Amino acid sequence: MQHQGPLNAEQLRQFEEEGWLFLPETFSPEEVAVLAREAEAIYAENRPEIWREKSGAPRTAFAAHTFNEAFRLLGAHPRLINPVEQIFGERLYMHQFKINAKAAFTGDVWQWHQDYGTWKRDDGMPEPRAMNIAVFLDEVMPINGPLMLIPRSQAHGTLEAGHDTSTTSYPLWTLDDAMVTRLVQEGGIVAPTGKPGGVLMFHGNLVHGSAPNITPYPRKIVYLTLNAVSNHIRTPTRPDWIAHRDFTPIDPVPAEALTDYARRWKQAAE
Repeated sequence: MQHQGPLNAEQLRQFEEEGWLFLPETFSPEEVAVLAREAEAIYAENRPEIWREKSGAPRTAFAAHTFNEAFRLLGAHPRLINPVEQIFGERLYMHQFKINAKAAFTGDVWQWHQDYGTWKRDDGMPEPRAMNIAVFLDEVMPINGPLMLIPRSQAHGTLEAGHDTSTTSYPLWTLDDAMVTRLVQEGGIVAPTGKPGGVLMFHGNLVHGSAPNITPYPRKIVYLTLNAVSNHIRTPTRPDWIAHRDFTPIDPVPAEALTDYARRWKQAAE
């Protein structure tokens, strides 16, 4: 059977079986440069959406698509929206949007967890019909705290988790060591790496985490959490800039919108 859409049959099969898919260099250097520059400007701001490491370095900036034009365009980009609509067979809305810094030398650990575990427990999301799309703004290397995934772990459904509020400055529903060991014995660990502009898609129940970044190389990644509209959250407990209450379906912007924005900015700066 021929699949119509941005993902081909082999890509859809990999996502279904392994729980993740990497699309290298989805965005151009020109598009990434403007996003990386805007991210640094956002981290310098003092606003509640920006969480910091215990050191004061930025950890994550939430909801940038609501107050920054470049990230608004990214959040509605057809290169991100169309593949997820293809997988879910439904219109999407933005459940969460964040720019994770993993700053040079100070970027702290993200413990092993499933994203859907948090969306279910903290936000009342009915099913794992939401997905994270990660857009690399810096080169992600084996050495600078890449995201580590446990392939096929999504097949186990939503796993038992404990609420960790002490390891880092960000509370997380985390898995215990015995559970992670069992899952890794089955599926191994992969750490997708790639140049700025690469896109990583992964299932809401795929178990993942990342080590601290002790290198001079920052590792900024934008995460869009795209949720099927019918699967909207029912009982949110977190601020709406973390778990959005606007369930309006995303209308994708034109494919060249971000490039045009980057060029306009460059002309204005010259």
